[in-house]
Amino acid sequence: MTTQIAAWESVGDQRAVFLACYLRMTDNMILGVANGRFHDPAWVGDLIHNFAGYYFTAIEAYDHAAVDLPVVWQYAFDLAKEPTTPLIKHLLLGINAHINYDLVQVIADMLEPEWSDLSPAGRRLRFDDHAMVNVVIGETIDRVQDEVVAPYARLMQFVDLAAGPLDEWCTARLIRNWRTDVWSQAITIVNTSDLPTRLTLRRETDAIALSRVRLMLDGGALGARAFGYPLRWLRRLRMF
Repeated sequence: MTTQIAAWESVGDQRAVFLACYLRMTDNMILGVANGRFHDPAWVGDLIHNFAGYYFTAIEAYDHAAVDLPVVWQYAFDLAKEPTTPLIKHLLLGINAHINYDLVQVIADMLEPEWSDLSPAGRRLRFDDHAMVNVVIGETIDRVQDEVVAPYARLMQFVDLAAGPLDEWCTARLIRNWRTDVWSQAITIVNTSDLPTRLTLRRETDAIALSRVRLMLDGGALGARAFGYPLRWLRRLRMF
């Protein structure tokens, strides 16, 4: 991550903004594993690495114009090239793609081989570790704000930080709401016995994440707020 950030910063590639935030959060996750904050540190360690693997696969696919790049990442990377895209939108688009697409895939990948053999207590421990990630990431928000958002905002001349407080969005909406949705989507995939249906459900996560992008970009003030709502709210409001 550090190497990629340096390479992007050297050529003014604004994808460095999201990755610099992601690096801080990954640092905190690795520290959390080392400090015994998770029931199964080996499983969480694998999750950290597999999660990052999806992100770097998306980078490679984008840079080589691969046809299998998720559309939600295509949008995020394209808009990162636009100098007028507000800084906070850079971050939110990256967070949206990485959580609402990549994380569903990773959790499904890791749970599919073991889910039927896990006891109810074992399944609960998996979920508890997933939920603890929310706490660890939430503790990283101030560091991200101070070390990434503020310096990049000055560098990119985004005087108003472009759209409101990062901590409100990330802690109150993005992290808690989205990661709850992610777990539900992944468990639905894992519990689906028919392979074609499982593959369809995996593909649909790209469409769901993309729908959030359209809410933020095209939905006006309400869409910008609803972008972070849980799926059940969006369906109830008929915004999806």
